[in-house]
Amino acid sequence: MPQGAGSETILAKVSELLFVEAVRRYAESLPEDQTGWLAGLKDPYVARALALLHARLSKAWSVGELGRRVGLSRSALADRFNQVIGLPPMQYLTQWRMQFAAQELRHSNKSIMQVALEVGYDSEAAFARAFKRVMGKPPVTWRRQSAGTAAG
Repeated sequence: MPQGAGSETILAKVSELLFVEAVRRYAESLPEDQTGWLAGLKDPYVARALALLHARLSKAWSVGELGRRVGLSRSALADRFNQVIGLPPMQYLTQWRMQFAAQELRHSNKSIMQVALEVGYDSEAAFARAFKRVMGKPPVTWRRQSAGTAAG
């Protein structure tokens, strides 16, 4: 085990690099017909779109803007994304936002509105409707029930 100044930082970076390399190799080994975000890492355009969506979760994205940023037309990106990921880009974004929100609701004391803002909703009501549509329960119910399962 390295000792001295910076050794913890070096070990953290090496661990991070090993993890990234393992994920990269796993993604490369996926069958051609595999769908999902991991399969999306194999396609350079979809991978860039995923990186943008994940990096700026609260941004009011459009397929047109994503397409411009990755170098494809809106329709070409939408078709490619749907084929590789298995969902249209905005549906993927909504699901990703709700997964992130669910984790925040479960593991933080942030208000529903704070979580809504973090995932791109300016209205608690709009966020609650989207959350219920994707997760099957309103955010308040999700938080209360997941708190009960986390303690049990």
